[in-house]
Amino acid sequence: MRINFELRRLSGALTLILTFGLLLTNRNVQAQSRGIFVPYSTAGIGIGTSNYYGDMAPYRRPLASTFKMMRWSIGGNYTRHFTPRIAARASFTYARIAGDDYIMNRDSKHDASIFYARNLHFRNDLKEFSVQGIYKLIPDNRSYDRRPQFGAYLFAGIALTAHNPKALDTLKGDWVKLQPLGTEGQGNEGYAKPYSLVQFAIPVGIGVRYKINSRFDISAEFGFRKTFTDYLDDTHGNYADPALFADNPLALKFANRSTDPVAVRKGADRTESLKKFLRANYNIDSNDPLATLPTTGFAAPGTFRGNSPTQKDNYLFCMIHLNYMLPAQIKCPPLK
Repeated sequence: MRINFELRRLSGALTLILTFGLLLTNRNVQAQSRGIFVPYSTAGIGIGTSNYYGDMAPYRRPLASTFKMMRWSIGGNYTRHFTPRIAARASFTYARIAGDDYIMNRDSKHDASIFYARNLHFRNDLKEFSVQGIYKLIPDNRSYDRRPQFGAYLFAGIALTAHNPKALDTLKGDWVKLQPLGTEGQGNEGYAKPYSLVQFAIPVGIGVRYKINSRFDISAEFGFRKTFTDYLDDTHGNYADPALFADNPLALKFANRSTDPVAVRKGADRTESLKKFLRANYNIDSNDPLATLPTTGFAAPGTFRGNSPTQKDNYLFCMIHLNYMLPAQIKCPPLK
C-alpha cells in the first residue's frame, strides 16, 4: 500500500512537472516566434522636383543652381525589406532637367559675365532605372504592420540613365535634338566622338518615412546622382570651327548663340547687357554689340564653350513617395 501511494505521488509530481515544462516551452517558442523579423515588400509611386548642376548651373552658386531652373520628376519603385535594417530597391524615374545662361545670369551682378554672353540653353528628359541598397537608421520591428511610426534611412546604388539634350528653335518653335548636330564638332576629324545618350550614374541620398496605417507609408527623400558625363547639357569643351557646319545651318546656329539678339527661352533683348559686357571685359563702348562681340575673339574656334572639361554634370531628385505594404502571400479559395 505504502509503495503504491508513493508511486502515485511520484507519478503526479512528474505529470505536474511535465505539464509545467510543456507550457513553459510553448510560451518560449511563441515568444521567439514573435521576435523573428518577417521580410516584406513594398510598392511605391512618387512625384517631386529635379535639379541639374553643370556648365549652365555651376556649383559655385548652389542656391541659384538649385532653385532657378527647378523642374519635375515622377517615378515608381519596388522594395524588398530583408532585415530590420537592410532593404533593396529597384526604381524607375522620369524627370526633366534644364539650364539657361540668360535665366541664371540676367541680374545686374552677373549680366556682364562670359556666361551671359554665351547665351546657351537646353532641356533634357531623363529616364533612369536604378538599383539601390537601403540602410534603415531606425530599424523595423517584427513585421510590416508593427514597424515604427517614424523612420529614416540612407541609400546608395547604381543607375542607368537615358538622356537626349535639346534646344529651342525659335523659327519653328520646336525643341531640336543636339547630339546629332555635333555642336562642338563631334564626329569630325580632329574632334571627339559623339557622346553616348545612355550613361551610368551613382545615386546616393537620405530619406524619412511616416507610417499612415498598417498598409501605407509616406516618405520624402533627397537623392543626388553622380554621373560620368559632361554632356547632359550638350556643353563640354571648345567652340568648333564654323566651317564644319557650312552645309548644316541648324548646327551652326546651335553651336554658337552668343550673337543672338534675344535670349531664346524668354525672348528678352540682350543688347544693353552685351554693351555692359563689352565695357566690363574689353573696355569697349559699342552701339552695336552684336557686331562688335565677334571681333574681340569671344566664342572663337578653340576657346572654351564649357565651363570646365574636368567637371561632370550631375542631378538631384527630391521626391515624395506613397508606399503600399504588399501582402506576404495571396491565399487561393478552396476548391468545392
